[in-house]
Amino acid sequence: MKKKCSRRLFLLTAVALSPALFTSHARPQTRRIASIGYLTTRALEFEKRWLGAFREGMRELGYSEGRNLLIVERHAAGQPAKVPALAAELVQLKVDVIVASESISSVEAKKATSTIPIVSLSQDPVALGLVESLARPGGNVTGMSDYHAGMASKRLELLKEVAPAALRFAVFINPAIRPNLLQLEDLQAVARAMGVTVLPFDIQTADDIDRAFAAMPGMGAQALVLLPGGAISSHQKRIAELAMKARLPAIFTVSTWAEVGGLMAYGTDFTTYYRRAATHVDKILRGAKPGDLPIEQPTKFDLVVNLKTAKAIGITIPQSVLARADRVIK
Repeated sequence: MKKKCSRRLFLLTAVALSPALFTSHARPQTRRIASIGYLTTRALEFEKRWLGAFREGMRELGYSEGRNLLIVERHAAGQPAKVPALAAELVQLKVDVIVASESISSVEAKKATSTIPIVSLSQDPVALGLVESLARPGGNVTGMSDYHAGMASKRLELLKEVAPAALRFAVFINPAIRPNLLQLEDLQAVARAMGVTVLPFDIQTADDIDRAFAAMPGMGAQALVLLPGGAISSHQKRIAELAMKARLPAIFTVSTWAEVGGLMAYGTDFTTYYRRAATHVDKILRGAKPGDLPIEQPTKFDLVVNLKTAKAIGITIPQSVLARADRVIK
């Protein structure tokens, strides 16, 4: 009898300590706190919505800050030169995963570490040299790409519909972001076919914004198209206000631009985009290799029109554009 009890006790102990119980598909494991480094070039005031969407995605997967999740935020406040040091800080803290929220922070995170998994939310991770391919990234980077061939030219076409008399279109571009150069080439080709001229402005700092608006009247710019990245994305309200003051019809990249006074915005539905990034983080925390996780691309895009701004600059938005808008700000 004593021998049977000992054997039963041994079996119960073995089951209780079985690794299978700790590697099951229960969502998520709660015996340790997962630390996520969140790195962005943008200022917190413009990043908080997307960071909130990421947090929501993590909550939907069973993570709770303070219980089994720690998010360590590093914001460069629109100053790309600060990003390398911030990336190095996250590496020194030995976070489990780095979420790099746009192209510049993705590149700098990759430079800072080849071992910590990185979930990149960037324009084109292949063109940026972050991954080998979208299907098989390889290395320590996976994530989301919001680069779509023809997106920039679609913005130009929409703006031309709204401002049919415009023939010279200023384009704000950060040439340090390689996918922007590819978009500019596409934009120039479409502009030639439309019989209009593109005037590129190099925007990498806040001072570049003021210089560009000062130069545009002398160059005959009649409308403004933005490409995403760096200082451009970090100074939304200022750029929108300057465009309104100059009475320039302008089209931007994300819905938040229209919310702060931009005339129109067309681009990725970033709320869904950032929420989906949590799925990659979860898979990595459960043992998946980032290089084996395909890069996802968004399928939903938003067109937002601000009628208050249209009225302020004397533009009438055609009904054909309003009918396609996902949201109209009145």
